[in-house]
Order: sequence, then structure tokens, then C-alpha cells
Amino acid sequence: MNLRNILVPVGAVALIGFGFTAYGWPGVAAVVGGLVMWALLHFTRLVNVMKKAANRPIGYVASAVMLNARLAPGVNLMHVVAMTQALGELLSAEGADPEIYRWTDGTRSHVTCEFHRGKLVKWTLVRPEAEGATPPPDA
Repeated sequence: MNLRNILVPVGAVALIGFGFTAYGWPGVAAVVGGLVMWALLHFTRLVNVMKKAANRPIGYVASAVMLNARLAPGVNLMHVVAMTQALGELLSAEGADPEIYRWTDGTRSHVTCEFHRGKLVKWTLVRPEAEGATPPPDA
């Protein structure tokens, strides 16, 4: 079980309790107002990311190589969607864990990302061979 699912509500209740013991009901109002503002900031960011992603084709990224360079283990799916400004093409079964998404650019290079519980665990970059390319001669 994810520890964050327990610690965030416990922390919120502890802050409300501290606000009441320190300042009474005005303290509770201030803490609840701060928590609501924090939730609204996260919700606004989510809506803005999804609004930008709605205007792009699914699974498209401007440069797969640049996406590969910017990825880091542990980032969440929303962060990757914000970087690509597009939803990824879902390759795994719906609701399966780990989730596998792919982003492809105009040169048919693609990055395949694996998310476990919403966090990026590994990714691979695939660049197709150029059609007219010849291998270098052996020296």
C-alpha cells in the first residue's frame, strides 16, 4: 500500500488540530482555506495539462530523443504528459499494472515508458535505421 494515501489525510487532520489548539476556530478556517487552495492549485495544473494534451494527437511527441533525455525514474504520468503535451498511446491492457505508454515523433523514433503505480520505472528509446544508410566499412 502506498504510504502517501495514509500520510496526507493524517497530516491534514493534524494541521487542522494544530490550527484549532493554537488559534481556535479562526485557525481551523485558515488551515482549511490553505488546504483548499493547495487542492485547487493541483486541480488547475491537471486541467491545464489535459487541455494542452487534448489538442495534440495521441502518442505524438515533437522529439522522442529529447523526451528520452528529459525522463527520470520516479516521475508520475501527469509530469510526462505535461512534458510531451500529448497523451501516450496505451500499449498495455486497460487497468493493468504496470501501464505501458508510447510516444512517437515524426521520424518514427519512439519512447516506450513503463509506469508502476503511476510512477515511471523504465523507458526505452527506439530509433529506426535510415533507409539509405550503409554500415561503415571495417578498417
